[in-house]
Amino acid sequence: MIGLLVAVVFSFGLAFVTMPWAIKFLRERDVGQFIQDDVAEHSHKRGTPTMGGSVLIIAAVVGYALAHLRFWSPDDGFGFDLRPFSFEGLLAVGAFVGMGVIGFIDDYQKYAREQNLGLSKRWKLGGQLLVAGLFAWGAVAAGVSTEISFTRELGLDLNWIYVLWVLLLLTATANAVNLTDGLDGLAAGSGALVFGAYVIIGFWQFRNPSVYAVDGALDLGIFAAALLGSAMAFLWYNAAPAELFMGDVGSQALGGAMAALALLTNTHLLLAVLGGLYLLETMSVIIQVASFRMFGKRVFRMAPFHHHFELRGWPETTVIVRFWIIAGICVALGLGIFYGDFISMEGGLS
Repeated sequence: MIGLLVAVVFSFGLAFVTMPWAIKFLRERDVGQFIQDDVAEHSHKRGTPTMGGSVLIIAAVVGYALAHLRFWSPDDGFGFDLRPFSFEGLLAVGAFVGMGVIGFIDDYQKYAREQNLGLSKRWKLGGQLLVAGLFAWGAVAAGVSTEISFTRELGLDLNWIYVLWVLLLLTATANAVNLTDGLDGLAAGSGALVFGAYVIIGFWQFRNPSVYAVDGALDLGIFAAALLGSAMAFLWYNAAPAELFMGDVGSQALGGAMAALALLTNTHLLLAVLGGLYLLETMSVIIQVASFRMFGKRVFRMAPFHHHFELRGWPETTVIVRFWIIAGICVALGLGIFYGDFISMEGGLS
């Protein structure tokens, strides 16, 4: 429990005090956001410092690492000790940082070219698949369950298909969060809610090993707590009107971390509920593209559909808050399903 608190406090504190320096550093070097002409309401955001997700990543990793230092324990009192890192926790960190690196390269390409075009789709997807492939290799090597899961394993072993499943889940979630990151604070706020849920899930699985066979559950909860802290600190500066944008480096990293936590806590399909907002945003893009290609008509004025509501006249802050509400409902529903399954399992075990 102390590790969870240390992770969230230190990651929040580090990100909070570092963000103003990052804003100044990026502004001095003209590392600003390029805005699409399609949304005229966002023209005032042009030039706002971006790539702030780099600070979010560093703060989360440092917070996670510091949570493993112990200066006091109930049994031994004061003294220096190092809580061991779990392989599962390090694997989640690897997916988080790896997806962030791909996003950083994409952002840097936009900055170097001075336009809203970074890596080509082929290179971007190739990088994401590389990170996902390394994660899949590590998960299999560590003996992570290859069964498909919802709140726990469903008894269907994917065998070699598990690798393809990991590739799909990691790349899809990274891109889904990236699509959602189009309004001030939308991705950071909704992401904090999802990571808060995984703090609870990781801790709950750790406290109930007879129900959940998840190695490194507490360490995964600590990592989620570090992500929660850094996301909340970033939101302080990213809330409308944003002083700093996270860029692809931040959104892809957050998506990669969510998928990694889902895969390692055996909550694969539950992620679709917890991250229901990202699913809706992605589906709006798919529907828009399919409708236009097949019928030559657009369903939404613009996709992802948070822009649709802006173009209908909703103020940006209204869209953000209402979408946060949707994200909160999805997280509450997901946790409710998780706990309900636990109660049913406890009844079956007693």
